[in-house]
Amino acid sequence: PMKKLYFSLVFILGLWSMLNAQWVSPGNGTTYTIEDLVEVSNGCVMWIDGNQQYRIENDLTISANDKLDVNHSLYFNNNVTLTIKGSIEAINTDTYYSLAFSGNSGVGGRIRLEDATGPCVFRRCNITELDGIQIIESEAVFTDCHFQNFRCEQQSAAVNCMNCDPVFTNCEFDNNNGSAISSPANGQTSPQITDCIFFWNVSMSNNPHINLGPGSQDSIRIVNCTIHAGDEMAGGISISDLMGTGDTKILLKNNNINNNRYGYNQQGYHLSSTIIGNTFDQNKLGTNPMNGGSGISIYGMDENNKAYIRNNIITKNHWGVTVINAADVDLGTEDDWGNNLIYDNGHVINYGANYQYYDIYNNTPNDIMAIGNYWGTVDEQEIEEHITHQYDDPNLGLVNYIPFSTDDAIEETTNASFAIWPNPAQGCFTVEGKGRMTIVITLGQILLSKNIDGKETIELP
Repeated sequence: PMKKLYFSLVFILGLWSMLNAQWVSPGNGTTYTIEDLVEVSNGCVMWIDGNQQYRIENDLTISANDKLDVNHSLYFNNNVTLTIKGSIEAINTDTYYSLAFSGNSGVGGRIRLEDATGPCVFRRCNITELDGIQIIESEAVFTDCHFQNFRCEQQSAAVNCMNCDPVFTNCEFDNNNGSAISSPANGQTSPQITDCIFFWNVSMSNNPHINLGPGSQDSIRIVNCTIHAGDEMAGGISISDLMGTGDTKILLKNNNINNNRYGYNQQGYHLSSTIIGNTFDQNKLGTNPMNGGSGISIYGMDENNKAYIRNNIITKNHWGVTVINAADVDLGTEDDWGNNLIYDNGHVINYGANYQYYDIYNNTPNDIMAIGNYWGTVDEQEIEEHITHQYDDPNLGLVNYIPFSTDDAIEETTNASFAIWPNPAQGCFTVEGKGRMTIVITLGQILLSKNIDGKETIELP
């Protein structure tokens, strides 16, 4: 009996210790500063005088309707999770990244934004050496933030998103062990990623810098970003819907994607992308071209995987554009030229001295329109030798690439500028200039694309 009593007493004391090791705010609409948490959290947040820092010692939850106002840098003990179910505001008004969320030499802490009842705003924060950030059905905005040295031991990315549309503006992701931003295959997430820099991420896995599953009702937007460098396993961007979960729309515009294992991969069901004005250059870090290396790869489970590709530079990759299985790709039509520069993509074959060009590889039974692009030459026979399609294998579809363009014509069209009035306009406006004008609405869909020569009145459909 004494042994049983002793065991029960130890168990009760252990349970009391575990219960006392975390703190949950009451959910009564209170806003807490870091100093407040030192006073009320029963030791979960402490001021460490010797290190001159505030540190989360045990799991901490800010409940629904409560708010955390982060006015000082915050350090995390090993395996500690800060959960936000209310809201958080971490806004640094200084010029430098003096507001920090940081782990230590052990297994980094975590930030979990879960069903947050208010906005979660991070501005000019230095977020380092954590294990990861999770965003689950929460409104999250990151502006001018630096994500660095995430361990990613318990999740595959520095920031993992599910069933939400987080915003990343002017952020930098570097030297993280996993992907920078990811979302799962069983959720619907459309991040808005603008003016961000990604480099030397994915050091421990075969993943891209940005690794997304199906999108939500909003479009996935990746605009004006630089995505480059890493070891030979690091890809650029991958967006996939392998289970036919949603109807994913994608806008990929004005990005510089270079020196990765591959540039952009789009795979699965019900994806529709607009790919405009990007550079895909030297995405061939993997030494074996059979394992990747495309500037753009579109793998369709059916013909509802679509891509509209205009005004891009696609060069010096193992493969330029690869179209696989049943995808529907538009690289240019007679009325709407592609104006892409696609050249010098290829690799050595059979481990010998023979170099084979692969500017486009149509590995589908469908025909592809690719009119009005520049292929590094104006010699039709030479262009033909750089394209793999029906002439090489009767089971493949045809690539229609004639008429093609010169680099001068592409440059003129790509750099065309227009005067538009009134601006903004609704329904009808006047445009003056010379070149091809393409109007892309916020969902990433092409509303109008036509050649302009002089002054013209446009009525939007």
